[in-house]
Amino acid sequence: MNPQSLADGAVLRRVHPGDEQGVLDCIQALAAYEREPDAVENTVDALTETLFGDRPSVFAHVVEYRGEIVGIAVWYLTYSTWTGRNGIWLEDLYVRDEFRGRGFGKALVSSLAALCLERGYPRLDWTVLDWNAPSIAFYRSIGAEPMSGWTTQRVTGSALAALA
Repeated sequence: MNPQSLADGAVLRRVHPGDEQGVLDCIQALAAYEREPDAVENTVDALTETLFGDRPSVFAHVVEYRGEIVGIAVWYLTYSTWTGRNGIWLEDLYVRDEFRGRGFGKALVSSLAALCLERGYPRLDWTVLDWNAPSIAFYRSIGAEPMSGWTTQRVTGSALAALA
């Protein structure tokens, strides 16, 4: 992905070393928005390892404005046994409040859609909180549809240990 110029001199690009604190700041701001401000355990060191270590397992695109990360799309590859192909799971999409309405969120999601097409991936998936009406409206405006009949499942903590 080549850097892409956006409104007001902002640039959309792949994450690169040195961006970790800006990405973490956005993750923490997203957690606060999602009413879980104390839930983030991630660190700059953990982001460095997952994004840039010997075996990167997570990827990100960022919007940079005047040297500051103001938006992120953090993602990883999925795999469909039915299609036999990868897809992209959008883990986090976030644009700082003061930068919303400039097309940065759409540009971030569009960059992932373009990557799917470029690589022959048939789908781009993510979840959204049921109460997050602004995000749901945004997702509908770009053509996303809810997956009826599917409920996300998760095992953590003592239940995870017991299962193991």
